[in-house]
Amino acid sequence: MKELFDKVSIRCSRMTTKAYSTSFSLGIFCLAKELRDPIYSIYGFVRFADEIVDTFHDHDKATLLARFKEDTYRAIRERISLNPILNSFQDTVNRFQIEDELTEQFLRSMEMDLSRKNYSEDTFREYILGSAEVVGLMCLRVFCSGNHVLYDHLKPHAMSLGSAFQKINFLRDLHADFVGMGRSYFPGLDLHHFNEDCKKKIEESIAKDFSDGYIGIKQLPRSARFGVYVAYVYYLALFKKIRNTPSENVLQNRIRIRNRHKARLLAYSYVKHQLNML
Repeated sequence: MKELFDKVSIRCSRMTTKAYSTSFSLGIFCLAKELRDPIYSIYGFVRFADEIVDTFHDHDKATLLARFKEDTYRAIRERISLNPILNSFQDTVNRFQIEDELTEQFLRSMEMDLSRKNYSEDTFREYILGSAEVVGLMCLRVFCSGNHVLYDHLKPHAMSLGSAFQKINFLRDLHADFVGMGRSYFPGLDLHHFNEDCKKKIEESIAKDFSDGYIGIKQLPRSARFGVYVAYVYYLALFKKIRNTPSENVLQNRIRIRNRHKARLLAYSYVKHQLNML
């Protein structure tokens, strides 16, 4: 029966999420049970596409991504795929009526990673939109569960939160992106002359996104609020640590949050959530 294959498929999405991101895995675990698997399926899809452009250096990335893109649309259209990650993703897309435009914008950003190494203001905004903001909107479709009025109201806040998360990833991974893949995402940034002024300008942009994203978190349905808040708190802690780290260290080392600190943040978030203090 296909139900068994669907269970195997979502299990693959869960395993992918847990293997690649402990922070997002904990955030998803803090969602209401009925929301977890759809978000796992979105993360699994996003993670596989990102792996193609970031790590498959000994293979023809463009061909692999084009095939993945074609398989994605076929899965959505036919409501099945022999790729378990795509099978679970199509189920979420069809069940929550996630627009094709969001999937298309995300895959377009992945295509940009195949060839673009430096970004202008316009291409940076386009990349952030596709790689992060539309992923936030996919998740928001799940959180709102068919409430289109709430979705439209929270849409700009979800986009801001996705933007904040992605920009923090860029700051955290400056060294790996530049040295490992020759990429520099932030427009006008010369990493050979990365200093405190450059870092502060980026941090101001992130702080603005965080502030706007937090407004939306407080208005999410209770079923989604705690899980999203946990992810927010983890990323905010990472942001604060980066802010307190000299620019030369940020460029040379990947800043992390220790697991002990994550456990304390989870407990802190739970208490605030239970007391309605978000």
